[in-house]
Amino acid sequence: MSATRKKSLIDIVLPLVVTAAVCTVAVRGAGPHFYDDDPIAREPESQDASKVEEMEIGLLYELAANLAIGTRHEPSNTRAGNVNTIDEVPDSSWFTNRIGARTITTDEIARGQNAGSPPASERWVVVHEKDSGARPGFTAKDANGETWFVSFDIPANPEGLSGATVAATKFFWALGYNQVETFVTSIDPATLTIDPSTLKRRPSGQRTRFTEDDLDEVLERAARNADGKYRATAGRLLPGKVVGRFRYDGTRPDDPNDVVPHEHRRELRALRVFGAWTNLTDLKAGNTLDTLVQENGRSVVKHVLQDVGSTFGMANGSTDWNIGYEYFYEGKTSRSRLVSFGFALSPWQTIPYKEYPSVGRFEGDHFDPTTWKPHTPPIAYVEMRADDAFWGAQRVMAFSDDLIRAAVRTGQYSDPEAEAYLVSVLIKRRDAIGRAYLPAINPVINPRLDEAGVLTFENAAVSAGFAKPPTQYQAVWSRFDNTTGATTRVGETQSTGASMPAPGEVKGIANGFIQIDVSAESADHPSWGRPLRTHFRRTSAGWKLVGLQRLPDAAAPSATGNSR
Repeated sequence: MSATRKKSLIDIVLPLVVTAAVCTVAVRGAGPHFYDDDPIAREPESQDASKVEEMEIGLLYELAANLAIGTRHEPSNTRAGNVNTIDEVPDSSWFTNRIGARTITTDEIARGQNAGSPPASERWVVVHEKDSGARPGFTAKDANGETWFVSFDIPANPEGLSGATVAATKFFWALGYNQVETFVTSIDPATLTIDPSTLKRRPSGQRTRFTEDDLDEVLERAARNADGKYRATAGRLLPGKVVGRFRYDGTRPDDPNDVVPHEHRRELRALRVFGAWTNLTDLKAGNTLDTLVQENGRSVVKHVLQDVGSTFGMANGSTDWNIGYEYFYEGKTSRSRLVSFGFALSPWQTIPYKEYPSVGRFEGDHFDPTTWKPHTPPIAYVEMRADDAFWGAQRVMAFSDDLIRAAVRTGQYSDPEAEAYLVSVLIKRRDAIGRAYLPAINPVINPRLDEAGVLTFENAAVSAGFAKPPTQYQAVWSRFDNTTGATTRVGETQSTGASMPAPGEVKGIANGFIQIDVSAESADHPSWGRPLRTHFRRTSAGWKLVGLQRLPDAAAPSATGNSR
């Protein structure tokens, strides 16, 4: 850990955040509506962040705040603050576009974030106790001297935690999040030694030498194989300097590049979708890391979603049934269960599970992504809008059955039936997410305007088989003044298919911008009548999409499943 002075979030004031947000809005409102480099592919991070200090985020403080504030927070229904002009999330120190933006192969997802070799397990030297999380483990150096964070399976769920951790990192890497290089490894206790400088915090708070008895206590809580060895996950030490963790709301005031409040970052809002798919219920700062790294000659803070092992039914103890269905505390429901000594059953308590020690309680037949809940609701979870959910659902649907199988296979499950079951549940939950969110708003995607003036597009909900084609599509065409934002209506076209020619006047435009509002008539989905607004710029190479807006900047509340 850093020797720099630690700073508590309670000590950090919010005016800096407000100032940054106001400045950001002001910049967007000045000058032309679209710039020559729109849509940007990477979020600007031009400031040096070398003065950031290590920041503590208390677990109990965060959980209490989420339960007290998150359950009562009214969604602002404002558009995500870090999307570019075509409603996509640019690459950044938070996120890298992968699945949904380009083709991912089965070999690539099997490798995921792992750029180096697995640990050299013929020798281990314990160098630090494990000071967070419930799983038994420690920090150790392997035979090559590399530092690894080692976590063992527990006797109740052999292979469960290690399999979930390794497989889930592949899914979240493909989704775009920074992940720790993580491997399944085998540890022979005969290869373990303890560095003499290793200390352990005692109940009194005093730190004393980590002993063989302490090591035995760790191993006693771990699942032991028949050959006497222990299966574990090993996470490679991240490059750079650890400077704390990130929260799901506010900003980090000592990072000059962190100007978008985290609750308005789409990739954090969309964890409500991705978390529901994998049942990642432990959405908290304690499972994140901020590291200070060097990029292009300056220091920047890299944000890592570093622990996604609370997935596939592995989040709580083996007797907990509420994973994904309830917060830690549910008010009236929790009180009723308490006073009835547990006899006041909730509907989810009667769901039949097919349980495996390596998978846990994880099912897809009764899964409803719109009502899924983590342990506590971060503000970003509550702030998710329908367009954020649509963006997330597109990425979940981009996982083919083969990609899902390849990612799950990296968990190295010894029971092929358990592995097949996990794959089948993920496929069912993937489809449930697509079914819930793709038809919820206007699902027109990938608009293109060719040289001949023909507009073509796709319908994500129809293509996925979750909705019938609309009766017709309608497009309203307007000239667009990039300086004033004024529009001049040119004409209107209709089509029963996903293609329609432009009005004659558009074909004669040699330069400038055209605005096209595309809507659809569907008796089953009235929300498709809200137009998708697009803007095209005339270039020497033809028409280029520079603007896309699925919902207004400040939309009315919509049926996105914003249950709190």
